[in-house]
Amino acid sequence: MNALAATNRNFRKASRILGLDSKLEKSLLIPFREIKVECTIPKDDGTLVSYIGFRVQHDNARGPMKGGIRYHPEVDHDEVNALAQLMTWKTAVADIPYGGAKGGIGCIPKDLSISELERLTRVFTQKIHDLIGINTDVPAPDMGTNSQTMAWMLDEYSKFHGHSPAIVTGKPIDLGGSLGRDAATGRGVVYAAGALLAEYGKNIKDLTFVIQGFGNVGAWAAKLIHEKGGKVIAVSDITGAVKNPNGLDIAALMNHKEATGALTGFSGGDSMNSDELLTHECDVLIPCALGGVLNRENADHIKAKFIIEAANHPTDPEADEILCKKGVVILPDIYANAGGVTVSYFEWVQNIQGFMWNEEKVNLELEKYMTKAFHNLKNMCKSHNCNLRMGAFTLGVNRVARATMLRGWEA
Repeated sequence: MNALAATNRNFRKASRILGLDSKLEKSLLIPFREIKVECTIPKDDGTLVSYIGFRVQHDNARGPMKGGIRYHPEVDHDEVNALAQLMTWKTAVADIPYGGAKGGIGCIPKDLSISELERLTRVFTQKIHDLIGINTDVPAPDMGTNSQTMAWMLDEYSKFHGHSPAIVTGKPIDLGGSLGRDAATGRGVVYAAGALLAEYGKNIKDLTFVIQGFGNVGAWAAKLIHEKGGKVIAVSDITGAVKNPNGLDIAALMNHKEATGALTGFSGGDSMNSDELLTHECDVLIPCALGGVLNRENADHIKAKFIIEAANHPTDPEADEILCKKGVVILPDIYANAGGVTVSYFEWVQNIQGFMWNEEKVNLELEKYMTKAFHNLKNMCKSHNCNLRMGAFTLGVNRVARATMLRGWEA
């Protein structure tokens, strides 16, 4: 099942649990605006090449729309649509005053030079600058993009609208980025895991962890779990996988990856087959890479007792059912990885006020938001007698539905 179908299915389940009016349900699903643009740029060799860019703005009932821009060959309309909708529910679960959006360009970033990426980003921004805005739609980095991409977007947007640091988040610190933003998603995952485990009388320091994906989110999550005394016994990324039953030295592993560009060949652990990582024996499994990695083929073989969804949509609905029957507790993505968008919100707030926070304040506020959201989510689970995923979806959908009704959606 693709991401859009799965997101729609979760939304419909939540709306049935909440008893939403069918007309309201339909109007909440329909995106506010879908943008598709052709971005033609000269390559370094002088040839012209064209890429298709998307921006789906899903809902703005609770505030400006918010969501990443990804550069990836598989960026298609359906995926962007699903992720935009997911952002609407995610910002509502975290209780930050945003709606959802998502965008992207179908390209292979590693095949483009820095100057080609810059030209592509600037052309894309030129095409959408009058449809985004500080109080309309605020982009952020995502897969295949980074703070440099945001710096180019900010510069290009400012040519049309004057200096506007709050137009994008995830910027470099020197251009108004927030301290703590880099670690935010991974740190949020660890706060979320801590809140969930505390419900079961458990503590991070007593458990073993397996992490799939060692990019920004996976590496930060691993580092922070390691610092809290948790044992990270296996990690993987596209270059390979490495394990150590006594726990990996994460700082050494990060240095090794920095130096060699790969996890393989790390002296502090044994290499293993990446395909076996998800079914490795552990207490907590954290998928931080692509969607759909837990599916009906491998769900039966998962040995973890807890799954923290740091990636977007890592669990197929079929796997969800199999794992629930097995008694595996799954902390859903729309809550677990909301740390990134929460600190993006802090960055936007700091830019609007023109007053920057220190890192300690950022992390403290993030912990407050993640902990409060977990308790709100648990209350929804209790009042509707549902699992954590439906608790999160009902919490998010209910907030958006209430805002929509208060604003007078039938007028």
